[in-house]
Amino acid sequence: MDTEFEFSEQDFQRIRRIINEAAGISLGAGKQELVYGRLSRRLRQHGLRRFEDYCNLLESSGYKSVEMGEFVNALTTNLTSFFRESHHFEFLAQELIPALIRERNFGNRRIRIWSAGCSTGEEPYSIAMVLRETLPTTGWDVKILATDLDSNVLATAERGVYEWNRVKELPETRLRRWFQKGGGEQAGLVRAAPVLRSLITFRQLNLMDDWPMSGPFDVVFCRNVVIYFDKPTQRTLFDRFADLLIEQGHLFVGHSESLFKVTERFAPLGKTIYRKCR
Repeated sequence: MDTEFEFSEQDFQRIRRIINEAAGISLGAGKQELVYGRLSRRLRQHGLRRFEDYCNLLESSGYKSVEMGEFVNALTTNLTSFFRESHHFEFLAQELIPALIRERNFGNRRIRIWSAGCSTGEEPYSIAMVLRETLPTTGWDVKILATDLDSNVLATAERGVYEWNRVKELPETRLRRWFQKGGGEQAGLVRAAPVLRSLITFRQLNLMDDWPMSGPFDVVFCRNVVIYFDKPTQRTLFDRFADLLIEQGHLFVGHSESLFKVTERFAPLGKTIYRKCR
């Protein structure tokens, strides 16, 4: 390992404790190199030579400080893509949204979806595309809440501007309908169309904190997020999701995540899709 900065096992254990207390993240015991690599920039920023001094800075700054935010941003992973785990969006388009239309067509035409851990925005924009493609063009009150802990990726999501290689695998019909190509200095970039952006509200949110929204939500996407939490934290989080979902509301989790022996408030539908049952 690079020895530019002093980094002891005690420093690593302090960082594991701080990230757990700040964001609920259970950092694996073998992540020393990842921690060193991602936090070295923060030490350079502050002119520090030892991780011990950086830990002292974090603890003296407090959990709501700007530096704590930078610390959490550095240690969180934000791998995502448009229509990632495509079976979820197929279920949304082919089964869930049509069912909601049948149920509410002559009543409360309201749909609320939460993308919890939205990263750079590909997930909520994918949801928005499905909604625009499947719902009638008028008469429906539809909103998506997109939240993330990382303020940097959230800023990217809110701008809705992406490099061409992020969208080039989408069907041509979707590209033409839902994205605007940049020209001149913006060549090689695309922006999500206003009709998509108008559906989404972006907010920074630590899932371990109090939640300002009261719901209820019809659907929650929380994919590839709880893998960073220990089982007790996962249990608490799933209970809180259930509390905010309508009766028989749906929860989508990541391909490597499971609610088995974590909570009994959801029934599995297959392919990491769950329905609230209590």
